[in-house]
Amino acid sequence: MTLFPGFSAELIETSGTTIHVLRRGAGPPLLLLHGYPETHVTWHKVAPQLAEHFSVYLPDLRGYGDSGKPQDGERHENYSFRAMAQDQVDVMRHFGHERFLVAAHDRGACVAHRLCLDHPESVKKVCLMDIAPTLTMYRGTNQEFATKYVWWFFLIQPTPLPEHLIGLNPEFYLQQIFRSLDKTPGAIAPDTMNEYVRGFSNVAAIHASCEDFRAAADIDLEMDNADDEAGKKIECPLHVLWGAKGTVGSL
Repeated sequence: MTLFPGFSAELIETSGTTIHVLRRGAGPPLLLLHGYPETHVTWHKVAPQLAEHFSVYLPDLRGYGDSGKPQDGERHENYSFRAMAQDQVDVMRHFGHERFLVAAHDRGACVAHRLCLDHPESVKKVCLMDIAPTLTMYRGTNQEFATKYVWWFFLIQPTPLPEHLIGLNPEFYLQQIFRSLDKTPGAIAPDTMNEYVRGFSNVAAIHASCEDFRAAADIDLEMDNADDEAGKKIECPLHVLWGAKGTVGSL
């Protein structure tokens, strides 16, 4: 807990799994959702400051870090953004919050997007960082995106191909992914990287992260298509940010 002074950790039973959560603060409830291939640790530089003004909640998404890793389900449904979003509603209700603020990055922002669509009554305001809706990104795929975000297309391959290749050297894999994503050399300190490696270096975590992406290329697209055809949109105040040096914003 050296990265999160003053935070407490809990395992929360949701309707589908167990979610590992760190929390601190006494202000308005703020849920922070991490991206791939990270955990709650991604927030360690900002969470202590935010906790001075908000009640901050830092979960590991299902399948990541110290959260549960349920069975895949039909069409990878147990790793769909809908299932992950329900986890977060369950977590926040456990702590007594029916409505809350959300800030989310990358995969977490995809979860937050679904959270806003499925549970509009729960989200007071949302900030989505470095992502566009999954349906939009797949529809707009080109060579540049496929090259820079190669894991989107590698991880959706049938098991056990990606799991086996990643499992040969998870630390090397993580270092390569972060090297391609991190546009600020040195931003990820060694102790932070060690925690990412710890959370990722087991068979269940590697498989679960692949299932996350397989769901996004399967059942999640069906859900997104249905919402798109119905004209369903985020209803709460929305703030969207893209990194100036990142791929998603430039595309």
